[in-house]
Amino acid sequence: MNILVCLKQILDPEIPPRDFRVDAEKLEAQRGAAGLVMNIFCANALETALQFRERVGGKITALSFGDETAEEVLRKALALRVDNAVLVTQDFPSDTEKKSRRAEPMLVSRVLAAAARRLGDFDLILVGREAGDWGEGQTGGLLAEELGWPCVSFAEQLEQSVSDPKILQVRRQTENGVEVLEAASPLVVTVTNHEHNVPRIPKTRDVMMAYRQPLTRCSLAELALEASASASVAAEVVALTVPQKESHCEFVAGETLEERVTVFAERIIAVMRSA
Repeated sequence: MNILVCLKQILDPEIPPRDFRVDAEKLEAQRGAAGLVMNIFCANALETALQFRERVGGKITALSFGDETAEEVLRKALALRVDNAVLVTQDFPSDTEKKSRRAEPMLVSRVLAAAARRLGDFDLILVGREAGDWGEGQTGGLLAEELGWPCVSFAEQLEQSVSDPKILQVRRQTENGVEVLEAASPLVVTVTNHEHNVPRIPKTRDVMMAYRQPLTRCSLAELALEASASASVAAEVVALTVPQKESHCEFVAGETLEERVTVFAERIIAVMRSA
């Protein structure tokens, strides 16, 4: 089984809200003190692929589309012993580069599809159900459309059919519980989080060895997408702001607790009458 896992690097979503800032010109979140991490749902997809390989064998290729910093998520994948890692650099040509370097789902799906075709024949492509930054959750379905493959969403676990190795049993979450589907490869699956696919922690030795392993890089031009990169953009962010919530605080005065309670009650009654 030849598996491709698509990984995305995002700003750490655990950043304290008070430290979150928006770049008003580029219409994107500022990095500031926030670290860059692997999207958690992508990590769930990677763990699902690793478990599946342990049961049935095969090879895993990790693929990421982004800036050079995205190499870190691929190194982490190598530390978890994927077989290959590929980075498609987000090198938009200067005459078509937008203010924001946000790669929206339509563009991402076309880049991933082109990379998948270039890298070889895959039986299974796994992506996270959504990204922890924009949360659009469209890339998996659009990728399947680009490739002309079926897509199963919100999967939590994969098994290979006993009767036919080309048939996959996909356990997925629904609004009404859980259902198990059978689908023939090639197939795109979007993976959600579950107790079965909690990401494992790489060993220290494997982390060190990951930085000695080769990592393949390719550009949009090499994928024959450079000229059509801007045309692939189907949506544009026109405004991005952090909601501002104003609050007012008044201290109740009084010599004793009873006096402060009385003043507080009178203040509430006055506010209710003026509303």
